[in-house]
Amino acid sequence: MDRRTLLTGGGTLLVAAMLARGAQARSRTAELLPDDSEFMELAIAQAKDGDYPFGAVIVDDKRVLALGQNSSKRNADPTAHAEMVAIRSFLSGHEPEDLKRTTLYSSGEPCPMCMGAIIWCGIRRLVYAASIAQLATKLGQIGITSQQIADATQFRDIEIAGGLLSGNAMRLFDKG
Repeated sequence: MDRRTLLTGGGTLLVAAMLARGAQARSRTAELLPDDSEFMELAIAQAKDGDYPFGAVIVDDKRVLALGQNSSKRNADPTAHAEMVAIRSFLSGHEPEDLKRTTLYSSGEPCPMCMGAIIWCGIRRLVYAASIAQLATKLGQIGITSQQIADATQFRDIEIAGGLLSGNAMRLFDKG
């Protein structure tokens, strides 16, 4: 067994063990708010110009503070997912503590890397369009949901709402 297989298997076992133990839920389902559709449309608009059709927006008090789109190809950076780009953009003009008041809108449910960053940053609320299961019909996805990651996190609370304008986000994969 090579090191990568061992590390990957070990990480999967760790997540499975955390989930099987019934880790105390630290997340809750967020109710959709009247302005959520407007900000999600902006995230989806960002996705139209991404290397892959993913966009993100960070909002506080109904003000857009950062935008992001997947730029992993053009930046030769596999971590340049829309959420990561938006977080980096936000941090170029704000303090990390300011993220704790924000909502992040994403055209697709964040992958484990992005969800981990969202949690570590302390983002208060996540709203996404297309789910991991929906996205997996179009491209490879790690089959761990944002909710599973949040539920396995003992040190941070986050509100999560999914499925908002998911059809609009999924149609971007049909554009050629």
